[in-house]
Amino acid sequence: MNRDTALRRSGYVAMAIVFAIACAFLSNWQFSRNAERDAELALVADNYSREPVALRDLIPAGQDLVASDEWRPVEIRGEYLTDQTLLVRNRPHGGTSAFEVLVPFRTDDGRVIVIDRGWVPPGDDQPEPDRVPAPPTGEISVVGRLQPGEPPVREGRSAPEGQVATIDLTLIAQMTGQAGDMIDSAYVLMTEETPAPAERPQQLEDPSADPGPYLSYAIQWILFAVMGFAFIWYMIRTEIRHRREDEEDGGRTRPSRPQRRRDRDMEAEDELLDAR
Repeated sequence: MNRDTALRRSGYVAMAIVFAIACAFLSNWQFSRNAERDAELALVADNYSREPVALRDLIPAGQDLVASDEWRPVEIRGEYLTDQTLLVRNRPHGGTSAFEVLVPFRTDDGRVIVIDRGWVPPGDDQPEPDRVPAPPTGEISVVGRLQPGEPPVREGRSAPEGQVATIDLTLIAQMTGQAGDMIDSAYVLMTEETPAPAERPQQLEDPSADPGPYLSYAIQWILFAVMGFAFIWYMIRTEIRHRREDEEDGGRTRPSRPQRRRDRDMEAEDELLDAR
Protein backbone atom coordinates (compact mmCIF):
# COMPACT_ATOMS: atom_id res chain seq x y z
CA MET A 1 0.00 0.00 0.00
CA ASN A 2 1.54 3.28 -1.10
CA ARG A 3 1.60 6.51 0.88
CA ASP A 4 -1.28 8.17 -1.02
CA THR A 5 -3.53 5.19 -0.42
CA ALA A 6 -2.68 5.15 3.29
CA LEU A 7 -3.43 8.88 3.61
CA ARG A 8 -6.73 8.51 1.77
CA ARG A 9 -7.87 5.64 3.98
CA SER A 10 -6.78 7.50 7.11
CA GLY A 11 -8.93 10.41 5.91
CA TYR A 12 -11.90 8.08 5.52
CA VAL A 13 -11.48 6.79 9.09
CA ALA A 14 -11.06 10.34 10.46
CA MET A 15 -14.30 11.39 8.74
CA ALA A 16 -16.12 8.43 10.27
CA ILE A 17 -14.78 9.29 13.74
CA VAL A 18 -15.83 12.96 13.48
CA PHE A 19 -19.28 11.91 12.23
CA ALA A 20 -19.61 9.42 15.10
CA ILE A 21 -18.68 12.09 17.68
CA ALA A 22 -21.34 14.43 16.26
CA CYS A 23 -23.91 11.61 16.35
CA ALA A 24 -22.97 10.79 19.95
CA PHE A 25 -23.47 14.43 20.96
CA LEU A 26 -26.87 14.60 19.29
CA SER A 27 -27.90 11.25 20.73
CA ASN A 28 -26.96 12.36 24.26
CA TRP A 29 -28.97 15.55 23.74
CA GLN A 30 -32.04 13.52 22.77
CA PHE A 31 -31.54 11.21 25.77
CA SER A 32 -31.45 14.33 28.00
CA ARG A 33 -34.66 15.66 26.47
CA ASN A 34 -36.30 12.26 26.94
CA ALA A 35 -35.30 12.27 30.62
CA GLU A 36 -36.78 15.77 31.01
CA ARG A 37 -40.01 14.66 29.36
CA ASP A 38 -40.22 11.59 31.62
CA ALA A 39 -39.81 13.86 34.65
CA GLU A 40 -42.59 16.15 33.37
CA LEU A 41 -44.96 13.22 32.87
CA ALA A 42 -44.13 11.84 36.32
CA LEU A 43 -44.86 15.24 37.88
CA VAL A 44 -48.25 15.42 36.14
CA ALA A 45 -49.08 11.87 37.22
CA ASP A 46 -48.18 12.66 40.86
CA ASN A 47 -49.95 16.02 41.18
CA TYR A 48 -52.76 16.30 38.66
CA SER A 49 -55.49 14.38 40.50
CA ARG A 50 -54.64 15.30 44.09
CA GLU A 51 -57.18 16.95 46.35
CA PRO A 52 -57.18 20.76 46.28
CA VAL A 53 -55.46 22.57 49.14
CA ALA A 54 -55.45 26.22 50.16
CA LEU A 55 -53.16 28.44 48.10
CA ARG A 56 -51.37 29.65 51.24
CA ASP A 57 -50.32 26.05 52.00
CA LEU A 58 -48.31 25.79 48.78
CA ILE A 59 -47.28 29.44 48.29
CA PRO A 60 -47.05 31.16 51.67
CA ALA A 61 -46.85 34.96 51.68
CA GLY A 62 -43.44 36.16 50.50
CA GLN A 63 -42.48 32.82 48.93
CA ASP A 64 -42.49 31.45 45.38
CA LEU A 65 -43.90 28.34 43.75
CA VAL A 66 -41.78 25.24 44.33
CA ALA A 67 -41.11 23.33 41.10
CA SER A 68 -42.42 20.07 42.56
CA ASP A 69 -45.83 21.72 43.19
CA GLU A 70 -46.55 22.41 39.53
CA TRP A 71 -49.98 21.01 38.55
CA ARG A 72 -51.07 20.83 42.22
CA PRO A 73 -54.78 21.73 42.59
CA VAL A 74 -55.51 24.68 44.86
CA GLU A 75 -58.70 26.31 46.14
CA ILE A 76 -58.82 30.05 46.67
CA ARG A 77 -61.51 32.47 47.79
CA GLY A 78 -61.84 36.10 46.85
CA GLU A 79 -63.03 38.17 43.91
CA TYR A 80 -62.08 38.77 40.30
CA LEU A 81 -60.63 42.12 39.22
CA THR A 82 -62.74 42.02 36.09
CA ASP A 83 -61.69 45.41 34.74
CA GLN A 84 -58.08 44.17 34.47
CA THR A 85 -58.83 41.23 32.14
CA LEU A 86 -56.16 40.43 29.55
CA LEU A 87 -56.03 38.08 26.56
CA VAL A 88 -53.05 35.89 25.67
CA ARG A 89 -52.86 35.71 21.88
CA ASN A 90 -51.83 32.91 19.50
CA ARG A 91 -52.66 29.94 21.72
CA PRO A 92 -53.20 26.64 19.85
CA HIS A 93 -56.70 25.51 20.82
CA GLY A 94 -59.49 24.10 18.70
CA GLY A 95 -57.34 24.14 15.57
CA THR A 96 -57.15 27.95 15.64
CA SER A 97 -54.93 30.73 16.98
CA ALA A 98 -57.13 31.16 20.03
CA PHE A 99 -56.97 33.50 23.03
CA GLU A 100 -56.67 32.52 26.68
CA VAL A 101 -58.53 34.72 29.15
CA LEU A 102 -56.48 35.98 32.11
CA VAL A 103 -58.21 37.70 35.03
CA PRO A 104 -56.37 38.85 38.18
CA PHE A 105 -57.99 37.49 41.35
CA ARG A 106 -57.67 39.11 44.76
CA THR A 107 -57.57 36.41 47.42
CA ASP A 108 -58.98 36.68 50.93
CA ASP A 109 -55.44 37.22 52.29
CA GLY A 110 -54.99 40.35 50.14
CA ARG A 111 -52.67 38.90 47.51
CA VAL A 112 -53.44 38.84 43.78
CA ILE A 113 -52.96 35.82 41.52
CA VAL A 114 -53.69 35.49 37.80
CA ILE A 115 -56.45 33.04 36.86
CA ASP A 116 -56.49 31.51 33.37
CA ARG A 117 -60.23 30.95 32.89
CA GLY A 118 -59.95 29.08 29.56
CA TRP A 119 -59.88 30.01 25.90
CA VAL A 120 -62.03 31.74 23.30
CA PRO A 121 -61.78 31.45 19.49
CA PRO A 122 -61.00 34.33 17.14
CA GLY A 123 -63.98 36.20 15.72
CA ASP A 124 -65.91 35.25 12.61
CA ASP A 125 -64.87 38.37 10.72
CA GLN A 126 -61.93 39.62 12.78
CA PRO A 127 -58.81 38.20 14.46
CA GLU A 128 -59.96 39.28 17.94
CA PRO A 129 -62.71 37.26 19.69
CA ASP A 130 -66.27 38.41 19.09
CA ARG A 131 -67.01 38.23 22.82
CA VAL A 132 -65.33 37.16 26.05
CA PRO A 133 -67.57 35.64 28.76
CA ALA A 134 -67.33 37.70 31.94
CA PRO A 135 -66.34 36.09 35.25
CA PRO A 136 -68.78 35.96 38.16
CA THR A 137 -68.84 38.94 40.50
CA GLY A 138 -68.67 39.14 44.27
CA GLU A 139 -67.13 36.65 46.67
CA ILE A 140 -66.46 33.36 44.88
CA SER A 141 -64.37 30.21 45.18
CA VAL A 142 -62.00 29.07 42.42
CA VAL A 143 -60.38 25.65 42.03
CA GLY A 144 -57.50 25.24 39.60
CA ARG A 145 -53.98 23.94 39.07
CA LEU A 146 -50.75 25.85 39.65
CA GLN A 147 -48.48 26.68 36.75
CA PRO A 148 -45.21 28.63 36.64
CA GLY A 149 -45.13 31.86 34.63
CA GLU A 150 -43.86 31.85 31.07
CA PRO A 151 -40.66 33.52 29.80
CA PRO A 152 -40.79 37.15 28.64
CA VAL A 153 -41.62 37.86 25.03
CA ARG A 154 -38.80 37.90 22.49
CA GLU A 155 -37.60 41.32 21.40
CA GLY A 156 -39.59 42.65 18.47
CA ARG A 157 -42.73 40.65 19.31
CA SER A 158 -45.60 42.72 20.61
CA ALA A 159 -49.33 42.54 21.28
CA PRO A 160 -52.23 45.00 20.89
CA GLU A 161 -53.63 46.85 23.87
CA GLY A 162 -55.39 44.55 26.31
CA GLN A 163 -53.41 41.53 25.09
CA VAL A 164 -50.09 39.85 25.93
CA ALA A 165 -47.92 37.52 23.89
CA THR A 166 -46.99 35.20 26.78
CA ILE A 167 -48.06 34.71 30.39
CA ASP A 168 -45.20 36.86 31.65
CA LEU A 169 -46.38 37.50 35.20
CA THR A 170 -43.98 40.36 35.86
CA LEU A 171 -45.26 42.20 32.79
CA ILE A 172 -48.88 41.42 33.68
CA ALA A 173 -48.38 42.81 37.18
CA GLN A 174 -47.10 46.05 35.67
CA MET A 175 -49.89 46.28 33.09
CA THR A 176 -52.61 45.74 35.72
CA GLY A 177 -51.04 47.97 38.38
CA GLN A 178 -50.70 45.04 40.82
CA ALA A 179 -46.90 44.86 40.98
CA GLY A 180 -46.85 45.08 44.77
CA ASP A 181 -49.53 42.48 45.48
CA MET A 182 -49.36 39.96 42.61
CA ILE A 183 -47.83 36.51 42.98
CA ASP A 184 -45.28 36.53 40.15
CA SER A 185 -44.07 32.93 40.35
CA ALA A 186 -47.32 31.12 39.48
CA TYR A 187 -50.78 31.44 38.00
CA VAL A 188 -53.83 29.14 38.16
CA LEU A 189 -55.45 27.11 35.38
CA MET A 190 -59.08 27.27 36.45
CA THR A 191 -61.21 24.13 36.53
CA GLU A 192 -64.19 25.25 38.66
CA GLU A 193 -65.89 28.45 39.82
CA THR A 194 -68.49 28.64 42.58
CA PRO A 195 -71.03 30.05 42.01
CA ALA A 196 -70.75 29.00 38.37
CA PRO A 197 -71.50 31.66 35.73
CA ALA A 198 -74.07 31.12 33.00
CA GLU A 199 -71.30 31.15 30.40
CA ARG A 200 -67.56 30.70 30.64
CA PRO A 201 -64.62 30.33 28.22
CA GLN A 202 -63.92 26.88 26.85
CA GLN A 203 -62.01 24.70 29.30
CA LEU A 204 -58.33 24.11 28.72
CA GLU A 205 -57.29 20.63 27.59
CA ASP A 206 -55.57 18.14 29.88
CA PRO A 207 -51.79 17.99 29.44
CA SER A 208 -50.56 15.57 26.80
CA ALA A 209 -49.29 12.17 27.96
CA ASP A 210 -47.25 11.68 24.79
CA PRO A 211 -43.63 10.87 25.74
CA GLY A 212 -42.41 12.44 22.52
CA PRO A 213 -39.99 11.14 19.88
CA TYR A 214 -36.80 11.84 21.85
CA LEU A 215 -35.87 8.23 22.67
CA SER A 216 -36.34 7.03 19.09
CA TYR A 217 -34.28 9.99 17.82
CA ALA A 218 -31.49 9.13 20.27
CA ILE A 219 -31.37 5.53 19.01
CA GLN A 220 -31.42 6.72 15.40
CA TRP A 221 -28.32 8.88 15.97
CA ILE A 222 -26.48 5.86 17.40
CA LEU A 223 -27.44 3.83 14.32
CA PHE A 224 -26.23 6.66 12.06
CA ALA A 225 -22.82 6.54 13.77
CA VAL A 226 -22.57 2.76 13.19
CA MET A 227 -23.68 3.20 9.58
CA GLY A 228 -20.93 5.79 9.09
CA PHE A 229 -18.23 3.28 10.05
CA ALA A 230 -19.92 0.58 7.94
CA PHE A 231 -19.91 2.89 4.91
CA ILE A 232 -16.21 3.71 5.31
CA TRP A 233 -15.41 -0.01 5.68
CA TYR A 234 -17.38 -0.71 2.49
CA MET A 235 -15.49 2.01 0.59
CA ILE A 236 -12.08 0.72 1.68
CA ARG A 237 -13.07 -2.88 0.95
CA THR A 238 -14.30 -1.93 -2.52
CA GLU A 239 -11.08 -0.03 -3.23
CA ILE A 240 -8.95 -3.04 -2.20
CA ARG A 241 -10.98 -5.38 -4.42
CA HIS A 242 -10.66 -3.12 -7.44
CA ARG A 243 -6.91 -2.77 -6.88
CA ARG A 244 -6.49 -6.57 -6.74
CA GLU A 245 -8.51 -7.00 -9.92
CA ASP A 246 -6.35 -4.42 -11.71
CA GLU A 247 -3.17 -6.16 -10.55
CA GLU A 248 -4.43 -9.55 -11.72
CA ASP A 249 -5.42 -8.15 -15.11
CA GLY A 250 -1.99 -6.52 -15.52
CA GLY A 251 -0.11 -9.81 -14.90
CA ARG A 252 -1.93 -11.92 -17.50
CA THR A 253 -0.33 -12.70 -20.93
CA ARG A 254 -2.92 -12.46 -23.60
CA PRO A 255 -2.43 -14.58 -26.78
CA SER A 256 -1.86 -12.52 -29.89
CA ARG A 257 -4.54 -12.87 -32.46
CA PRO A 258 -3.33 -14.49 -35.77
CA GLN A 259 -4.78 -11.67 -37.82
CA ARG A 260 -1.91 -11.46 -40.34
CA ARG A 261 -1.86 -15.25 -40.83
CA ARG A 262 -5.54 -15.29 -41.62
CA ASP A 263 -5.04 -12.47 -44.12
CA ARG A 264 -2.35 -14.49 -45.92
CA ASP A 265 -4.52 -17.58 -46.08
CA MET A 266 -7.30 -15.56 -47.62
CA GLU A 267 -4.94 -14.19 -50.25
CA ALA A 268 -3.75 -17.72 -51.12
CA GLU A 269 -7.31 -18.93 -51.51
CA ASP A 270 -8.07 -15.98 -53.82
CA GLU A 271 -5.07 -16.87 -56.01
CA LEU A 272 -6.25 -20.50 -56.28
CA LEU A 273 -9.70 -19.37 -57.28
CA ASP A 274 -8.26 -17.06 -59.91
CA ALA A 275 -6.08 -19.84 -61.32
CA ARG A 276 -9.11 -22.10 -61.74
